[in-house]
Amino acid sequence: MTITFIIVVLIALVFDFTNGFHDTANSIATMVGTRAMSPQKAVAMAAILNFVGAFLSLEVAATIGKDIIDPSIVTLNVVLAGLTGAIVWNLATWLFGIPSSSSHALVGGLIGSTLAYTGTNGVLWSGLAHKVLIPSVVAPALGLIVAGFTMAILMRVFQNSHPGRSNSRFRLLQIPSGAWLSLTHGMNDAQKTMGIIALAISLEHGGGADFKVPIWVVFSAASAMALGTYAGGWKIIKTLGGKVVKMSPVQGFASSISAATILFWSAHSGFPVSTTHCVSGTVMGAGASKRLSSVRWNVAGDIVTAWVLTLPCAALVGALSYMFAAISPVVLLLVAGGIVVWIRIRMQRAGVAAH
Repeated sequence: MTITFIIVVLIALVFDFTNGFHDTANSIATMVGTRAMSPQKAVAMAAILNFVGAFLSLEVAATIGKDIIDPSIVTLNVVLAGLTGAIVWNLATWLFGIPSSSSHALVGGLIGSTLAYTGTNGVLWSGLAHKVLIPSVVAPALGLIVAGFTMAILMRVFQNSHPGRSNSRFRLLQIPSGAWLSLTHGMNDAQKTMGIIALAISLEHGGGADFKVPIWVVFSAASAMALGTYAGGWKIIKTLGGKVVKMSPVQGFASSISAATILFWSAHSGFPVSTTHCVSGTVMGAGASKRLSSVRWNVAGDIVTAWVLTLPCAALVGALSYMFAAISPVVLLLVAGGIVVWIRIRMQRAGVAAH
């Protein structure tokens, strides 16, 4: 094993960890927002089920590892630079409490570093369009529609129920629906790191090795995701759990069950969609089903802006990262660490409370 390969594996697991704490809110925000479960218990449950979910599918790993950038052209330095770009963007958006997409950050970082290394030849544009870009648009839109439809059915069925009794029931139902969402989050997001490490293994053997995901890779990625989830992302939980829509238990249930269904479908289809986007879409759909004014559209607009900016911004950071990686992987890591420290210092001086 080369030193660069070891660094790529370690940085990939760091990305998985940041993905975990960045995306913790996706599966438990509505549950915490409606007080169905305390934050501490919700985070612990999400960590365990993210770990389990990582073992249930490998289709998304295959997409990340061989369908977005050409394994026969790129190098380990390209993968390292792409990972670094994704991590820097993830940490920056986490510090500001912005629910951006870790998935798009990873894809954007890889594309940017590949473009910096090979130009357009290294990017598999067809795979990018059909496996990433189209599903990334369809998934949140579908989440909004499915959650709104689910809410319409629930309101019709329980229209004569006592509000207090109905809230109590759906507060309890949010626990299994949130658990399923955590499981499907692990099925989708942990696969992305597995795909990166499997790609690195192939590149370590000259790019000609068959794409395989060894069990040690699955276990390592699952563990990093679970630990990151347990570390928590409290600012983003606050945004999704209360700032976008003031959630009722029935809305929280509709949002969770709808998002989990979409993530289950996408994981088995090999689509590395954004769990953040899916959940944000279902939160908006569940909120708007009662009345459009219940959604705080200014906050929703900020989230959509983050969606649009993530892929190109992460690509830019990935391209810049490759310039430093071409000098030395150590130089790249030092520069990236310095940028993250600088962002945090600037926020503290500006009086922004960061987690």
